[in-house]
Amino acid sequence: MLTHLRDRIDDALRRATEVEQLLADPETVKDSPRLAALGREHHRLAEVVIKANRLAKAELELADAREMAQGNDAEFAAEAKAEVDRLELEGDALQKALLPLLIPRDPLNDRPAIFEIRAGTGGDEAALFAADLLRMYTRFIERRGWRIEGISHSDGALGGIKESVFKVIGDGAFGILRWESGVHRVQRVPATESQGRIHTSAATVAVLPEAEEVDVRIEDKDLRIDVFRSSGPGGQSVNTTDSAVRITHIPTGLVVSQQDQKSQLQNKAKGMMVLRSRLLDLRLSEQEAERSRMRRSQVSTGDRSAKIRTYNYPQGRVTDHRVGVTLYDIARVMDGELSAFLDAIALANAEESLSS
Repeated sequence: MLTHLRDRIDDALRRATEVEQLLADPETVKDSPRLAALGREHHRLAEVVIKANRLAKAELELADAREMAQGNDAEFAAEAKAEVDRLELEGDALQKALLPLLIPRDPLNDRPAIFEIRAGTGGDEAALFAADLLRMYTRFIERRGWRIEGISHSDGALGGIKESVFKVIGDGAFGILRWESGVHRVQRVPATESQGRIHTSAATVAVLPEAEEVDVRIEDKDLRIDVFRSSGPGGQSVNTTDSAVRITHIPTGLVVSQQDQKSQLQNKAKGMMVLRSRLLDLRLSEQEAERSRMRRSQVSTGDRSAKIRTYNYPQGRVTDHRVGVTLYDIARVMDGELSAFLDAIALANAEESLSS
């Protein structure tokens, strides 16, 4: 894998030089879309250049330290050996940081993400856990300086939620959040449990790339649109007019219901946005399933029924089952500290892509 890594680094450095030259070309300045695309690529490659230069410097220092560690002066050799250990750790860390930056970039990664959280098995406790996940992801999103745009929301009992659908807008939102899709399982004593027994319940998460009209073509004849009266709490127009919309995509059977907006037109527009994203996601999932049949997959985005993470409150433990990462700090995780999991998944995906 190290040879593949070297080749990818060399390719990335050559491309970084090429992009800088293109950005300085007067012809590029005249082409706004191309200028914007090259600017984004330059921003991504700048991080590769910084880390690659640090890695090259660490490797030169490591070679010198290894030579000094072979000297006759025992005290001097011991200091050099300690420096060897430090530089080896630094080099390994830099290689791991570079890997995700060097794999071919999915153009969908820069899209906003359509994020869906639903209570699964476990009744009221599942709805409470879904609300906990919503708070966890909200904190994570806020820390990254991203923005949330609500699409639909349905409350459950005892402060839980049945479903929450929202759009996440930010740099690389879908590319980072896409790995959160799957079944999240919780093990804890519910507030309603009088005998202190631990219950297991679940919530499901689906993360979809926002689809543009050019991504998915939807024929009017393939749609059945029903209108009905909104239900639940709300202000003017809720519960009084037929503003809620249910859109059924007949060929696939996908159904989207939207009632959070005041007008039928607004609900239809948001419902169509979600439907396009689900249809694009369905196509991507089929492609991922086909790729998985052809190669061993460390990280899959295609199986939404897969249990990806367990949150065990009695032990204060959170385990990601795809990459075998366990953290014994559930309070920090539920406060949105997901970097350890997301970094490990990105690394596993990069290693697989690099070796295939």
